[in-house]
Amino acid sequence: MERGRVVDSSLSPPPAAAADRLYLVTLSGIESFRRLYDALSGTGFYNLSPEAIRDLQSPDPGDLLKRDGSNVASVLANLRPDFKERIEAYLGKVVPGVSSVSRRLIGPRETLEFRQEVRGAQHPWRFFASNMSDGTLRAFGVLVALFQGIRNGNPERRLIGIEEPEVALHPAAAEVLIDSLRDATEHTQVLVTSHSPELLDNHDIDDDSILAVVAEHGESHIGPLDAVGRSVLKDRLYTAGELLKMNQIDPDPDRARLEPRQLELFGPER
Repeated sequence: MERGRVVDSSLSPPPAAAADRLYLVTLSGIESFRRLYDALSGTGFYNLSPEAIRDLQSPDPGDLLKRDGSNVASVLANLRPDFKERIEAYLGKVVPGVSSVSRRLIGPRETLEFRQEVRGAQHPWRFFASNMSDGTLRAFGVLVALFQGIRNGNPERRLIGIEEPEVALHPAAAEVLIDSLRDATEHTQVLVTSHSPELLDNHDIDDDSILAVVAEHGESHIGPLDAVGRSVLKDRLYTAGELLKMNQIDPDPDRARLEPRQLELFGPER
């Protein structure tokens, strides 16, 4: 493809192209490209915003969560009951006393209603999302992102990426967060970015689960842990969080500095 025009193609005749449309969408009707299209369209990357979750939201089908969580109430209403219960169980460990969360309609908009057990109260107190802390809303958004869109055991999100899920959470909640991330990997692939030693402070996190990132001269290099890091984790001398505190999370220099090869997927650069 060049400037919206098919220059060369293994298909004869090639599907028509448009300068303002991704060509892969057109090619998705061809079986050879369908798997690639489904794989890419089945990914979801999230930077959950407490403000977007707190605001009154416009209802939508609730099939998949938006990047900032601004349709979380609709997605919650569309969850399988067992996954909703799982989310509430995890949230109750992050925020003691929270027993349930539900969608609440307010005129043409909707929001979340949290129920929380309070000492001395006969019934749980009810709080709208507007009354909940940033940490609670972000944790809830992360959990919904992890357990959304499961239909008959098949996830609509085949890869879920979450940017710094520990933000605004008490460090003591890191253990619960790790458990929920591991739980979600039973049905989808999960990719997490983090600067949190607390999140990584767990002996059960092995070296194969970690990719280290370094920035040098304006370039980011990503790769598996170097030999020292892998050895330390395998021998359980330190946790990954302890290595991060000591600034000893480094990528293997031989595997992190390979020349990028993504252009080869599409033929010679034009």
